Formats: sequence, structure tokens, C-alpha cells
Amino acid sequence: MDITEARRFQPYPDTQAKQGPASGSGGASVPSSPQAALPASSSEAQSRSLSVSDSPCVAVCSTLYDEICRGCGRTAMEVANWVFLDEEEKRRVWERITAQGYPRRKG
Repeated sequence: MDITEARRFQPYPDTQAKQGPASGSGGASVPSSPQAALPASSSEAQSRSLSVSDSPCVAVCSTLYDEICRGCGRTAMEVANWVFLDEEEKRRVWERITAQGYPRRKG
């Protein structure tokens, strides 16, 4: 992309409509508002929030003196690489940590 193409790039559809399509935009769609990216229904939102792929992090992060987080029970490597694990690997981590009584919240 040269500098002239970079200047024509419009990240939002509403600005694109005013000034015309950007060259080389590829037809990528960007939500016009944050609400457009949210799940359509509360049941869909709940199913996403309870998904196994969700991180078990409970914001009680500490691996002091060992490699296991005191909040979620994951190893430091599992925490660092969580976004790269596939669904099966995440499921196995969830099974192990819940069997060990994690995740733990302060209280």
C-alpha cells in the first residue's frame, strides 16, 4: 500500500459512503457501532460466556514460587499461550483445573 492508498482508507462504512469506497478495501465489513458486534440475543450471549474456549482467568494472577497461577490453576505457559490453543486443548485444561478446584476467586 502506498501513501495515497493509506490516505484513502476509511475504517468505517459510514465515512466510506460519504467519500466513496477506498481502493483495495477488499469489501471487509466493519460494524458501525460497538452494539453491532454484540450477540443478537441474551441466550446467545450466555452460551458464549459459558463457552469452554473462554479463559478461566479470574484476575487473581500469581505464579509466585511455582508455575501454577493461584487464581485459575493454569501453568504460566498455558496462560501465555491460551489464545493459540485449539478447542480440544482448552477443554483438557478446563477439565484438569476444575478437578483441582480452580478457578478460585478471592473471598
